[in-house]
Amino acid sequence: IPRLVRKNIALIFEKDSTRTRTGFEVAAYDQGAHVTYFGPTGSHIGHKESMKDTARVLGRMYDAIEYRGFGQHQAELLATYAGVPVYNGLTDEAHPTQILADFMTMREFTHKHLSDMTVTFVGEGRDNVALSLALGAAKVGIDMRIASPKELWPDEEFCAHVRDLAERSGGRFRLDEDVTSCVQDADFVYTDVWMSMGEDKSGWAERIRLLTRYRVTSEV
Repeated sequence: IPRLVRKNIALIFEKDSTRTRTGFEVAAYDQGAHVTYFGPTGSHIGHKESMKDTARVLGRMYDAIEYRGFGQHQAELLATYAGVPVYNGLTDEAHPTQILADFMTMREFTHKHLSDMTVTFVGEGRDNVALSLALGAAKVGIDMRIASPKELWPDEEFCAHVRDLAERSGGRFRLDEDVTSCVQDADFVYTDVWMSMGEDKSGWAERIRLLTRYRVTSEV
């Protein structure tokens, strides 16, 4: 039974996407909702209107808003002033809807419950996907490991928060530079791009130098 009949959802994409856009649109249509797509040049956000003003206007017309953009603070402004649910489709700091989809995929491919799984992320430890994966894993009790060069580890405040969540859920959180030990007995090995959308490409050489040993290959 469709659960979103007669609902309207605004999709704000300050960053283009294929999978995130189609995922939200198809899911909304399947549940009976209507969507309006605002692309990178399809609104006045940041030009003639602030995010706060946009949130107030869209919140009166729509039942929910999806936001995919740059700063996490923009998504939080939407959530504060819209008065309707706001879905984070990606920011520079987080990608929580991706992690929800990943957890569903993990359940499809193994008989284990999430709290019995071991998941290893290999690559940039402060990547938005890595950060969201660590937070999500800590909340559901996963044994989460991040194999990353120390230069690219998340900050200690974030790590302390994740460890606190993991302790309460029965999960584990580990940061290590050694790929081999991190992937041992892992149920899933995860990686992401070495440079995110919108990052300064002048940093490519340094990123390659740091992450060459952190490729997910058949040997891994």
